[in-house]
Amino acid sequence: MFAPAPIGKKIVSAVIILMLLNFFPAGQVLANPRYASIVIDANTGEVLHESRADASRYPASLTKMMTLYMLFEAIEQGKMTLDTAMKVSIHAASMPQTNISLRAGETLSVRDAIPALIVRSANDAASVVAEALGNTEPNFAKMMTDKAHQLGMTSTTFRNASGLPNSMQKTTARDMAILSTRIMEDFPQYYHYFSTQTFRYKGKTFNSHNRMVRNTHGVDGLKTGFIRASGFNVATSAKRNNRRVIAVVMGGKTAASRDQHMAKLLDRGFTQAKSSRNTYIIAKRKFAKPPVPATKPTLVATTTNKPDPAAILRGEMPPSTQQLAFTADFVTPDSARHAIVSTNAPQNSPTSISSQGDYWAVQIGSYNEPNRAHAQAQAATRWVAGEVAVIEVEISNRTVYRARLVGFHKKQAHTACQNLSRHGMDCLVVRSHG
Repeated sequence: MFAPAPIGKKIVSAVIILMLLNFFPAGQVLANPRYASIVIDANTGEVLHESRADASRYPASLTKMMTLYMLFEAIEQGKMTLDTAMKVSIHAASMPQTNISLRAGETLSVRDAIPALIVRSANDAASVVAEALGNTEPNFAKMMTDKAHQLGMTSTTFRNASGLPNSMQKTTARDMAILSTRIMEDFPQYYHYFSTQTFRYKGKTFNSHNRMVRNTHGVDGLKTGFIRASGFNVATSAKRNNRRVIAVVMGGKTAASRDQHMAKLLDRGFTQAKSSRNTYIIAKRKFAKPPVPATKPTLVATTTNKPDPAAILRGEMPPSTQQLAFTADFVTPDSARHAIVSTNAPQNSPTSISSQGDYWAVQIGSYNEPNRAHAQAQAATRWVAGEVAVIEVEISNRTVYRARLVGFHKKQAHTACQNLSRHGMDCLVVRSHG
């Protein structure tokens, strides 16, 4: 027989429970141990709300967002086109519901696979994509995991391309927010697929499970997911009055209650985002007459108080203190001398920028947003000491931002790029003339 707990301990326990109920929305954590959520201001990277955002969770069909990320990347790299026909194996055809009833020996086009994954959340289509890109699904799952870690999703492990139950397939709400952000930023030309509500294949029409898109103001895409172990998950992006919010809810007890809770988080998030002063600032120096006519300004990231949006999402940097600033000099992008010294490279180090002669740069990639370019270049400094620069370039009437580490001699630049390649980062050595 157990002795009754002292009254004082009961009171303390009751106080703790009440505090938790007030801190977490609707007592979700206590009532539902699978619950987790996060809300991000997409304009700034600021975390507007989080509850158990780093707790390990089953992604369920949110997994298919990574499968799609890999597919979009393959298209952009020229490995596939929308018309590429992918073979359906016995393994893929054996995938359980939900599916689109593919048969072994058939082919599935990339054009059909994309809405099949988003609208129908088809497990057989996910396996077809996995085998087309990775030869086998287990190998593709390893590729997915490696890519996730490159994106900053350090708490995520994939074991299949669909999200079907696997005790080793884990993620977090924060990692799913990172993935949602990267899909939108890295492949904006494909994001519209995530708002698709119907998909017709072989004479049959499939309707989307994502009711948020048609029922919630401003929501324009991303993905739902469910397995028994995970509960009802959803990753959502919404835009209202030029503000965008990205949110993830995991572990809902029902699809309806999950959607209702997400709608409340979005409303609250937009209210916070509107009043937030934590914004990224791009300050362009104005000249009455540019020293070099008909050129684009070179954007150079300042070295103080530099945020890494992925780090903010991971909770490594207090968002309330973050501000991203750029200055601009009217010089040709490939002949710029950057008068900054990175905290990653001491001023007297071999990698600091010389005021005379040629120098070389390591280009990490090109992005649609300057803050994304800056974050990617900053991420590269984990392995290479260099100065972060963001170069604005206009190509075919489209502005892109090139992420670079600058200030190298030729041999140093090649060594730096080789080092980044070993860590899974694509890079290119470019020469700049002073």
